[in-house]
Amino acid sequence: MDGKVAYFSMELARMITSGVDLWLNTPQPMLEASGTSGMKAALNGVPSFSILDGWWIEGRIEGATGWSIGNEVNDLEKPSDRSKDALSLYAKLTEEILPLFYRNHDRFIDVMRHCIAINGSFFNTQRMLQQYIVNAYFL
Repeated sequence: MDGKVAYFSMELARMITSGVDLWLNTPQPMLEASGTSGMKAALNGVPSFSILDGWWIEGRIEGATGWSIGNEVNDLEKPSDRSKDALSLYAKLTEEILPLFYRNHDRFIDVMRHCIAINGSFFNTQRMLQQYIVNAYFL
């Protein structure tokens, strides 16, 4: 088997999100598995900084719930330019995120609160199951 499988226990997941200030997510575009780690981080008030893939396409409100790496959603026909992604990552981190964290921490805390309020209220198991039942059985 060529693929790699990662398994996160509840204990490991708790340790990974404890004390984290920013959730950096840089999978190869269009290969994001499901994004549940980023969703868990959001439920714990950790803003995401991620490429636009998976759940982050819907969950990102730039500067309110986190930040995107790059500005466009990639498609399967056009692979992303990883060097542009790297430049975007470093520029946004040094010009926006770190100054906000160190110079306006109250505003950064607002972003953390929005993660819980906006993403936590939408990206959850209750909504997922309700949407699945309605779409699978009633449409």
